[in-house]
Amino acid sequence: MGRDAPTEEKSPIKPRDRDITFQRKTDFVVPYVEENINRCRCPQCPVQANSRCAQGKVQSARQALENAPADEVPDPEDVPGVYCSEGTATCQDLDFDRQCICGSCEVWKEYDLKDANPNNHFCQHGRAT
Repeated sequence: MGRDAPTEEKSPIKPRDRDITFQRKTDFVVPYVEENINRCRCPQCPVQANSRCAQGKVQSARQALENAPADEVPDPEDVPGVYCSEGTATCQDLDFDRQCICGSCEVWKEYDLKDANPNNHFCQHGRAT
């Protein structure tokens, strides 16, 4: 049989479980909303503790949330957290050698992110998927 010859399968392989990715914990959607911003533990995380950038954003994010019109939230780049929803940190002075506290977060627990990829250090690895 040549390289370009068609191949025939006696029993075609059927895709399985393609419509149940959410049940299999592979497609998480953590909403970037005020409730999750307020419950997020990232601002208290040791990874960000010595970051001037992140600590400055903590203060400005609090003020932005207080002053925002109803149902509006600050831009993700201005909030040092909810990385499980929005992706990696923009601050460059984080210490990824320190222990993260994702597992103690109510957002992490509610969305069952222990089965996500990644499941920790979202500030470094990006949003949960």
